[in-house]
Amino acid sequence: MTAAGVVAGLMSGPTASARPDPPLTTMSVKSPPGGADVRVLIFYGSAAGEESPVVNAAIEAIEKIGLSGTADQRFAVDATDDARVFTDETGLSRYNAIVFPTGGGDVLDPEQEAGLETYMEAGGGFVGIHDAARAEPYSDWFTGLVGARPATSSPTAVQRAVVEVGDRRHPATQDLPVQWKRPDQWFNWTQNPSGAVHTVARVRESTYRPGASANGWDHPVSWCRDYDGGRSFYTGMGGTVSSYDETDFRAHLRGALLWTTRLAQADCKATINGNYKAERLTQPNQPGQNDQIGEPHGLVTAPDGRVLYIGRGGADSSQPVVTDWKNPDIGKGKGQVHVYDPATKKVTLAGELTVFGNKGGGDELVKVEEGLLGIELDPRFAQNGWVYLHYTPHSQINRETRMAERRVSRFTLDLATDKLDLGSEKALLKWPVQIHSCCHAGGGMTWDSKGNLYIATGDNNSSGFSGGYSGNNPQPNYQGVSFADARRTAGNTNNLNGKILRIHPEPDGTYTLPDGNLFTGRETDEGGGRTRGEIYVMGVRNPARIFVDQKTDILYAGWVGPDASAPSTTWGPAKYDTFAVITEAGNRGWPYCMGNKQPYRDRNLPDPAQPLGWYDCDHPKNESPNNDGLVNLPSVTGNNIWYSPQGGAPDFPRDTNGIPSYKQEEATYLLPWLKGGGQAAMNGPVYRYDAASTSAAKWPAYWDGKWFVGDFYDADQPRNAVLTDPKTHGAGGLPVHSESLKKIVPVGNDGIRNLMDWKFGPDGALYVLDYGRGFFTSDAKSALWRVTYAGGGPTPAAGQLARGNG
Repeated sequence: MTAAGVVAGLMSGPTASARPDPPLTTMSVKSPPGGADVRVLIFYGSAAGEESPVVNAAIEAIEKIGLSGTADQRFAVDATDDARVFTDETGLSRYNAIVFPTGGGDVLDPEQEAGLETYMEAGGGFVGIHDAARAEPYSDWFTGLVGARPATSSPTAVQRAVVEVGDRRHPATQDLPVQWKRPDQWFNWTQNPSGAVHTVARVRESTYRPGASANGWDHPVSWCRDYDGGRSFYTGMGGTVSSYDETDFRAHLRGALLWTTRLAQADCKATINGNYKAERLTQPNQPGQNDQIGEPHGLVTAPDGRVLYIGRGGADSSQPVVTDWKNPDIGKGKGQVHVYDPATKKVTLAGELTVFGNKGGGDELVKVEEGLLGIELDPRFAQNGWVYLHYTPHSQINRETRMAERRVSRFTLDLATDKLDLGSEKALLKWPVQIHSCCHAGGGMTWDSKGNLYIATGDNNSSGFSGGYSGNNPQPNYQGVSFADARRTAGNTNNLNGKILRIHPEPDGTYTLPDGNLFTGRETDEGGGRTRGEIYVMGVRNPARIFVDQKTDILYAGWVGPDASAPSTTWGPAKYDTFAVITEAGNRGWPYCMGNKQPYRDRNLPDPAQPLGWYDCDHPKNESPNNDGLVNLPSVTGNNIWYSPQGGAPDFPRDTNGIPSYKQEEATYLLPWLKGGGQAAMNGPVYRYDAASTSAAKWPAYWDGKWFVGDFYDADQPRNAVLTDPKTHGAGGLPVHSESLKKIVPVGNDGIRNLMDWKFGPDGALYVLDYGRGFFTSDAKSALWRVTYAGGGPTPAAGQLARGNG
């Protein structure tokens, strides 16, 4: 093909008269195509041979994009429908990126496609828009280039939908709304590309009619990847002429072109599953020992990279279980603290506390959730070695009354030997718990940036006696202490159970109360009810894991719900496991309300089997005979995430009094990415990217600010990273975006099947505790894991940028 032929082809586009002849250069495979004189080629060839108004609009928009912006981001644009440009030895070498704004079937012959492959292998850039995904339908290589193919039954009507923009850093999405509302044609994909490509935006199917071939809640619409030596960006949007008049859509295209032309760097590897490695760090215990790990129950990472993790107290399953309350050893277990040292890759058993925590306690005589429940390190741990433990000492149980003492104590770890000095204990906080009936001990702890310690406590209440609905049966008791009425605990302003406490530990082993807690401890009412000033959040059922993002000092929490498998028109909602963004002190509802302020029905004496009225979530009253706190409680704050066996965030029509119908057939599910069954919420961290860190294992900046939510189980339950809206999340606003982590934090019997705790370390890697495959013990699958990133940094490399080093 002659140079004149190339120019003729380039000048045949719909708006070609506005463009001068481009100079011809020689392609070199030693450096990427194009250069500082940045040019973009739009190829709009179509097997149908007809001119498309959408293509005309795309060309005009890209020309304007190239002429706008700062001088160092501008580029020239040429357009052609002549596929011979792909086989001319100099035709592609002068272009930094090639744009396909349409498909039209087989538009390249094998030699021409080979030319495009050579161009990409040399480091070229590609942008596919909408129908480009239909081009070259018989080419596996081109399928990889665009990332996915449209389903033949994709809807063709233009529909308005919400696009969730999950990548807040890529130049194609960083300036877009997180929830981007726009009309377009929305393809369904024959195979979901998520995990093989880096998805930057998804379309929310609940906001339009996706048709029979719908992809579900994870419906990618724009993505990118480093492909075959070059950079590929595809968007399924842009199927209408009006798209190209939208300011936001042009910004989307601009960012895609900046990256593919090498005018800007971007990370298009961050969500590709193969870029993550999950490694088991601990070995199975030696027979009859807990030398590597106890019954996993929590972890924390030290500034130097050591990982301290605790075993709750369940013994090896081969050991005898004491079930007789007359035996002084009933429920006696060993709560273990282990230290994993990444420098030596060795585990040290730092110390063992004698706890009430081995199975054998409780009314069922087969399980107990007390024991060593939580661990945190002092903010100055590197200097003082202080470790805070939340536990139930066996020495303080009363077998006659079946009561025990829970405490938070400070111990000192010898930083040279990794041994815990058990004689150094300073008990900060103590409170009573009943141990006649299992369960709900909570246990997690976390710090804010001001040195305040948050402590999660369960409602210390039986799961039975209320049909799996509100734990509000006032009758069952042991020697006068209720064990089935969570109004005695979680709903009681004068009780530390079923709460998230906030205290400020002092150097002498005492604590003070920070301003801004829910109560001062001095409130009373005319009935004699009182408050505790340590309470920051009340109305939580069993909060195993909590986390404070120290960049914002926002508290993130999750708690396990009751056992009802379906909603009841008599008693209220089904089991809801819950996650919440907590920006200030408040009441989260249990046992009066759950979810987005969905009330339960009251029951009371003389017959707890008979329902009374519905609770008022805005004006809850604690009228239990087991209450010694205030009667009038703070208004309930709705929660951000709740899920039942039927799905995520079930909601119901409400009557004129605001009472949901609780008819399962009338439910709508506001968070379709969630489903439960057997479920146990395990709140995770908010990731914060450290640009100064030189760690090769750290997760990329893409995840910065994302909140990790998970479940103990790994089937249909969540293991997701979510984004919330700062304007609404403190009041219970729903997350605005979610993506699955199940291929990155691997599930399955040989993966991390039973998620017990997960936190990022100072190296930016994710550390995860897998509980194992049995309850109230440790087994061969109980383990500490580390999930690292190996995808490398943004592309192109700084030295390959078209205009300088960025």
